Amino acid sequence: MKLAIVAGLALTTSLMAIDKAPANRLAESAAVFSEIMATPDKGIPQDLLEKAHCIVIVPSLKTGAFIVGGKYGKGYLSCRTKSGSGWSAPATVRIEGGSVGFQIGGSTTDLIMLVMSARGAEKLLQSKFTLGAEGSVAAGPVGRTATAQTDAQMHAEILSWSRSQGLFAGLALEGATLRQDLDDNNTLYGKKLENRDIVTNGRSAPKSAAPLMALLNKYSFREQ
Repeated sequence: MKLAIVAGLALTTSLMAIDKAPANRLAESAAVFSEIMATPDKGIPQDLLEKAHCIVIVPSLKTGAFIVGGKYGKGYLSCRTKSGSGWSAPATVRIEGGSVGFQIGGSTTDLIMLVMSARGAEKLLQSKFTLGAEGSVAAGPVGRTATAQTDAQMHAEILSWSRSQGLFAGLALEGATLRQDLDDNNTLYGKKLENRDIVTNGRSAPKSAAPLMALLNKYSFREQ
């Protein structure tokens, strides 16, 4: 009987941790974005953020390698509202990728991507999106303005950055897949909503998303 009670408590604790994970990840995403934007000379150029159609933030993207490499992480995407005056409620994403080659090691990286075109935003809202294959991706420029962009960056649909061990730089991220996570959406919204529904139909953001939404608005509109 005691063993059954202990097992039940352990299962309940485990399920509670799972339920809290998406909300905790929202807090982590807000912290990552805040820390990066707090250093404008080394962060994402604000003029690019102002022009972006969508943003993807994946805190603690795991990368591991032993001959065959792989990436895995969860995060959020938000897109401009139809009026252009704000950002949509966050929808959950899962990023996965692999590579083959002589490599060994592992790391944890914070990833941010800006989607710079309506065409890229439309592709991003598919249930599965392959970076590079279905939309051009380039390492984003770092600094106060985007004047240092190369021609490749100017024409890329998606610009990406990473932060690892305190270093922040543009990241060339190709071949990884970005998927919606219906289970995490269910945890946050009470329904297994598609990302397109959350982003385009004016869904209200959960309370746990308030810090992230405030930061997105703060750094995306100069008048604020």
